[in-house]
Amino acid sequence: MTRFMLDTNTVGYLLRGHPKVAQRAAATPPRRLCLSVVTEGELRYGLAKRPEATKLRSAVEELLTAIEVLPWTRETARRYGAMRAALERRGKPLGPLDLMIAAHALESGATLATSERAFHAVAGLEVEDWTQD
Repeated sequence: MTRFMLDTNTVGYLLRGHPKVAQRAAATPPRRLCLSVVTEGELRYGLAKRPEATKLRSAVEELLTAIEVLPWTRETARRYGAMRAALERRGKPLGPLDLMIAAHALESGATLATSERAFHAVAGLEVEDWTQD
C-alpha cells in the first residue's frame, strides 16, 4: 500500500481547489495520506502572516485534523544530514525545508506528492505530481 506525503505546494493546490489535486486526494483513502510536521510548520507560518484569513485557517485546521502529521525523528534527522551533504557534493542543493520534507518522506517510506521538480534530484525518493495526469 503506497502512502503519500503531501508537500506544501500540493497542500496549497488542494486548499485552492485545484481540480486534479482535489480529485486525487478525494480518491485516496485518508489513512494513505500524511504530512510532515515540517509542512505543518510551513502552513502555520503562512497563517501567522495572514491572521485575517479565517476561512483559510479553518480549511488548514480541518486538513490537519483529517490527515496524519508525522513527527520528526532522530532517524529522519540522520537521513537529512546525509542527504544534504550528498546533494551539496553533487552541486544539487535543495532548500533546507524541502530537504527536511524529502528526508521525512524517505524515512517514512512515502511517495512525495509535489509539483516541485527539484525533488527529483533526491536519490531513491518516489515523487508524483498530482497537478498532472
